[in-house]
Amino acid sequence: MSIGEMRHRITFQRITNAANENGFESETCEDYKTVWAAVSNLHGKEYFAAKAVQEENTVKFTIRFLDGLDQTMKILFQGKAYNITAIDNIKYRNRYIEIKATEVDPGG
Repeated sequence: MSIGEMRHRITFQRITNAANENGFESETCEDYKTVWAAVSNLHGKEYFAAKAVQEENTVKFTIRFLDGLDQTMKILFQGKAYNITAIDNIKYRNRYIEIKATEVDPGG
């Protein structure tokens, strides 16, 4: 992977519980990290595997290694939110991470 391919900014968000103005707990998102990423749509086998389980808007993000990521986080990219479905520390080398994520339906 060429570093030049990582030309898109993405933001990881954590889901946290916070008390609202009425004192009730509610889920909120807070920014965790903003990083450079290579972004691509799925092709070939990956595309058909995602389509088989109705994950049509699946995107692959590749970033430099970042500790502390988990599948409960969301990714913001170009004004859209994505749920993380898979995190792969490529070849366990702690150099790059490949993340597969599905677009969050804005209608709920």
